[in-house]
Amino acid sequence: MAKLTSRGQDYSKWYNELVVKADLAENSQVRGCMVIKPYGYAIWEKMRDELDRMFKETGHQNAYFPLFVPKSLFEAEEQNAEGFAKECAVVTHYRLKTDPNNPQKLIVDPDAKLEEELIVRPTSEAIIWSTYKNWIQSYRDLPILINQWANVVRWEMRTRLFLRTTEFLWQEGHTAHATREEALEETEKMLEVYATFAENHMAMPVIRGIKTPTERFAGAEETYCIEALMQDGKALQAGTSHFLGQNFSKAFDVKFTSREGKIEYPWATSWGVSTRLMGALIMAHSDDFGLVLPPTLAPIQVVIVPIFKGEEQLENIRTVATEIQQKLKAKNISVKFDDDDQNKPGWKFAEYELKGVPVRIAMGARDLENRTVEVARRDTLTKEVQPLENLDIYIEELLKTIQKDIYNRALEFKNNNITKVETFEEFQKVLEEKGGFISAHWDGSAEEEEEIKNLTKATIRCIPLDAEEEAGVSLISGKPSARRVIFAKAY
Repeated sequence: MAKLTSRGQDYSKWYNELVVKADLAENSQVRGCMVIKPYGYAIWEKMRDELDRMFKETGHQNAYFPLFVPKSLFEAEEQNAEGFAKECAVVTHYRLKTDPNNPQKLIVDPDAKLEEELIVRPTSEAIIWSTYKNWIQSYRDLPILINQWANVVRWEMRTRLFLRTTEFLWQEGHTAHATREEALEETEKMLEVYATFAENHMAMPVIRGIKTPTERFAGAEETYCIEALMQDGKALQAGTSHFLGQNFSKAFDVKFTSREGKIEYPWATSWGVSTRLMGALIMAHSDDFGLVLPPTLAPIQVVIVPIFKGEEQLENIRTVATEIQQKLKAKNISVKFDDDDQNKPGWKFAEYELKGVPVRIAMGARDLENRTVEVARRDTLTKEVQPLENLDIYIEELLKTIQKDIYNRALEFKNNNITKVETFEEFQKVLEEKGGFISAHWDGSAEEEEEIKNLTKATIRCIPLDAEEEAGVSLISGKPSARRVIFAKAY
């Protein structure tokens, strides 16, 4: 098995190789689109299922809306349409026919032109709010708390598996509320759902914040976000929650009669995360040997590898391994017994390291005699001998420890890579030599934000929600600033 390129040698190449060699995804025949392979999809399913549970716990229901959006609907909210216009795929015809000059070739039938062009959804606010017009008449119809799991298409010019693809999987929540306060509360609540998921399940610490007007979602009044730091010192936006105000209800003429008998426009939110979280999971924790998966998201949490000569030894090991499996499964721990005789144990060890299985149990004939097994941790690559007695209890606690340790290691990395700077010269030096999150003052102008971006390729990732008031001066203009913001280069 060929080794991965090391992170220190070429981080981008390491990432691309890992995604393919760990059987997570591969490029497809469609430019910019990926095939998510079974192992990669199993991780995404665990993410999806946990998020879905959290959404439903907060009162949301799943629904599904069309993939296609009539162009007139898409244009109704001007900021949203303008924001996504360059990324839209457009359907103009509905039929092919045989080329009269070449019977083996199909061409677009010019007689099958659509009366109105259809946009392949880059996001669903337009189609959903045109539907909500039929659902909302009275305050009694509110709130509407809807989520959909779907695919979207954004015609990207430069793509990378999971991080940026033309088609990707995601969820998008779309809610309608009677008051501004309710909608804002929803926006902040869903941001916290994302942050809790990132930290408790992905073991990935995040900064909670608000985007600047330049960086906010097209059509939103406010965009809240969570920002994570990858091991190469670049930031990755891991989730967004948007307060849309009344922009979409007004654009689609959605009105309701209030409790007081007044005709009003409802207040809206939208929020989403995508398969980009897979990229975040890989880059936040993995090493030069392969994936490092937090146990909560690992498709296989424990693998048992037998070391044997002959069928008799294998049968003896299988008997004990089956007992271990049953006890672990009773504790809702996913476990695999790999009795495949096509590959040697050493090959299997490397393969399960590559795929990030949190715990590996090795068991041979001598181990059976001693009533012990060798237990290896993927996160630390350490091994220790453990007795068979109460092994299930030990493994259960070990998985909890691994989850905490992976998070704490990522948290320490994040905290060690938040650097306060006072001058633009210091900003440039830190960005060049260290990277990471840079905490600096900003005068609040789009002009300075754009100038810093043009000079350094760093952007304001967010205005942290927990930012304290602190008098200072901005990096370039020298104008007064009341608080610091977080800059970084980003994916």
